[in-house]
Amino acid sequence: MSAETKVLETLVLAEFATPEALVDATRQMREKGYEGMDTYSPYPLHGGSEALGLPPSRVPFIALCAGLTGTATAISFMAYMNGFDYPLNVGGRPIFSLPAYVPITFELTVLLAAFGIFFGVLGLARLPQPYHPAYEHEAFRSATTHGYWLSVPQFATLQADAIMDQLKALGATQVTVVTGEKE
Repeated sequence: MSAETKVLETLVLAEFATPEALVDATRQMREKGYEGMDTYSPYPLHGGSEALGLPPSRVPFIALCAGLTGTATAISFMAYMNGFDYPLNVGGRPIFSLPAYVPITFELTVLLAAFGIFFGVLGLARLPQPYHPAYEHEAFRSATTHGYWLSVPQFATLQADAIMDQLKALGATQVTVVTGEKE
C-alpha cells in the first residue's frame, strides 16, 4: 500500500440508445470544449475515434520498429555465429550467405512484430486496468453487451449538473455521476 494521497476522480456517465446517438453526442460534446472523454460499447464504433478527436494509431509504427528489430537481430546473430564464432565452410559457399538467413530472419521479424503489437496495444490502452470508477456503477455492465456509454470527466471548474443537463439534451437515456479513487 503506497503512502500517496488518493484523489477522487469524478466522471459523468451517460448511456445512449444507439451507436449513432453516442457518436453524435460525443462529437457535440467535444465541439463544446470537453476533453478527456471516452466511449464504451460492445464493439468498435464507426466514427468513434474521430468523434473523440483521437490522433492516428501508433500501433503500426510500433509493429514496424519491433519487426525491424527482429530483422536486425536475426541477421547480426547469424552473421556473427557463421562468420566469427564458428565459421563452417560447406561446399565452398560464402560465409555470409543471405539466402540461408531468410527463414530465421522472417520468423524473428514476425515474432517480434507480434510481440510489439501485443504489448503496444496493452500499453497504449493502459491495460490491464483492474479498477475504474465507471466499474462501480451497476448499469455500466451493459457496455459489454448492448449499452453505448460516454464518460465525461468532471473538472473543478465545471459542475456535474451542467454536464448532466447537456448530456440529457443530447439524448442520453440515463445519466449518472460516479466517483472513485485515482492514484
